[in-house]
Amino acid sequence: MNVHGLDRITIDPKVLGGKPCIRGMRISVALILNLLANGLSPEEILRAYPYLEPEDIRQALRYAAWLAEERAPALQES
Repeated sequence: MNVHGLDRITIDPKVLGGKPCIRGMRISVALILNLLANGLSPEEILRAYPYLEPEDIRQALRYAAWLAEERAPALQES
């Protein structure tokens, strides 16, 4: 990635169809974000996926923040 501070986020068309992943593994950024959104703590995620590191989770969150800042579509009012 060319975004400063996101060196652990990789995008490779041969891995998970090009979805953003952690360090080229088949662990998508979306999976980590969904686990966090559904109430798992970073510690629980690290226990469930022992090959992840705390910085992987931090960068997944940074990546999501970057996407929300840079690419968020306009939301319709309900």
